[in-house]
Amino acid sequence: MPTNTPEHEEGTTRRMGRGMAWLAALSLLGLLWLFFAGIEERRDNPNRKLAVVPGSTGELVLKRNRAGHYIAPGTINGQPVTFMLDTGATQVALPAKLGASLGLSAGPVVRVSTANGYVEARMTIIDELGLGPFIVRQVQASLNPGMDHDDTILLGMNVLKRLEFTQSGDTLILRALPPPQ
Repeated sequence: MPTNTPEHEEGTTRRMGRGMAWLAALSLLGLLWLFFAGIEERRDNPNRKLAVVPGSTGELVLKRNRAGHYIAPGTINGQPVTFMLDTGATQVALPAKLGASLGLSAGPVVRVSTANGYVEARMTIIDELGLGPFIVRQVQASLNPGMDHDDTILLGMNVLKRLEFTQSGDTLILRALPPPQ
């Protein structure tokens, strides 16, 4: 039976003190991780909190991320997605793994040229694509198996050609083009 000698109480106190010190250190590391992860996320996608409100205003203002890209939230067939504006892409390109969850049917196989060379992709049609206040219907796109490392969707020129761009510094303003006369 243990006795409550001063040495025994001192040993118990030391063990509790060490345990509390480890707990405090782990808590501090967790808080620092959360803080720096938030900073990292804001640098990678400064537009992540933009609300997707179709028809609200006639423009969308985006900030460039630290890699120099414009990333924006949007929707495909009502499902939230993340777009990267890509003026070098002919059409919208999606990771193939997202096709089913976005309600897209894989169509014919096509050979597409990418930054990493040629790849076989499947054609599809997006019923409705939303980017801020802009809605585009019946958008041709490709389901690319080479993009499955990430969920970012390349927003190509078949959508972007319908918008007017104004860039100033690290800000890009997109507006709907006036209707043709």
